[in-house]
Amino acid sequence: HRLTVEDAVSIEYISRHIASIQQKYTQSGGVRPFGISTLIVGFDTDGTSRLYQTDPSGIFSAWKASAIGRNSKTVSEYLEKNYADDMSSDECVKLALKALMEVTESRSKTIELAVMEDKKGLRYLSDQEVDDLIAQIEAQRAEEETQGAQS
Repeated sequence: HRLTVEDAVSIEYISRHIASIQQKYTQSGGVRPFGISTLIVGFDTDGTSRLYQTDPSGIFSAWKASAIGRNSKTVSEYLEKNYADDMSSDECVKLALKALMEVTESRSKTIELAVMEDKKGLRYLSDQEVDDLIAQIEAQRAEEETQGAQS
């Protein structure tokens, strides 16, 4: 792509290309169709973060927060309800963890988180970091319940 148009490839272009390949395999006879959706995340050349979802049908769409897989409807609804454009990176990580905690057991053995930052790349959170965040969230929830009971 860079040789043809002299620009770096965008996340949208990559998503469109992957969705096109998925659609071709789904429509063609004699080949095994794709049976999965994909989430593609990255940064455009201007540093803007992007999140796209592709489906085996060839559809791709942009999201601010999304989930795929088992219980994705519950997680997606939680994200839609609680996501805000002005959230910090740490707040986004906690929001993702809270959403996962809605549908799974709250411990690092069942939850794996990764953070992608511009110029730094992808970093997986350690089990200890995840456990610390879970403890913070549970303490915050307990405090909110205590305040709610006192009202």
